[in-house]
Amino acid sequence: MADFDKIKRTPRSTLDPALLALCLSIEAKRARTVIDHILEHGIITNEELSDLYGYDHPPRAIRDVRENGIPLVTHNVTSPKTGRRMGAYTFDDVSKIKRGRIGGRKAFSKKFKQDLLEMYGSKDAFTGEGLDERYLQIDHRIPYEVIGDENGNAALDPREFMLLDASSNRAKSWSCEHCDNLLKKHDPDICRRCFWASPEDYDHIAETESRRVEVVWTGDEAQYYDSLKKEAEDKSIEIAAFIKRKLRE
Repeated sequence: MADFDKIKRTPRSTLDPALLALCLSIEAKRARTVIDHILEHGIITNEELSDLYGYDHPPRAIRDVRENGIPLVTHNVTSPKTGRRMGAYTFDDVSKIKRGRIGGRKAFSKKFKQDLLEMYGSKDAFTGEGLDERYLQIDHRIPYEVIGDENGNAALDPREFMLLDASSNRAKSWSCEHCDNLLKKHDPDICRRCFWASPEDYDHIAETESRRVEVVWTGDEAQYYDSLKKEAEDKSIEIAAFIKRKLRE
């Protein structure tokens, strides 16, 4: 845990001209908010992103900056306001600029989404739940910060993407943002063996040996979930742990 007051700030005056030029070239609003704050104050926290700028999911704003090729250092600190752990961010060295990622994510065409729907069906990649296509979002299987758009201007390969609902996308985002591979190693092969990239065939989740099953009770099935939940509550057990116990019996 870093001492917040001892973190080296990186305001505008400390930056290499090449890094500063890249920072000033970014136009995307959310990334621009983060960049301008660090340029002025030398650091920004998740708490400030939430309280000052109203972002419900501050790490997403941080990812926007990184997806534009700008390197950031993540510091784990204690909030002087709440006493809770939070992330704080400063610019990293100019040598860490992610070449080939300047400009951020490409916009996906309606045709590309249709290609994905034809390949995978109108369902969430993690839960398998069938959904109206308007609720499904396109996401890179391997985080953009790790792999970027490897093929440059070549046609996008649907096999490198997946369809997720908003809840699954947030869960993947949170896990990836705390994974050592995204933060330090940037090894695409590690990602390829992860549940978040390949739920069909994986051997770890964020570098921890894990197995995961997403189960959704829909319609008349909801009553069975409610019954399991009541049993778990009667035994003062979290429902996930209770289901695991039932499977072992």
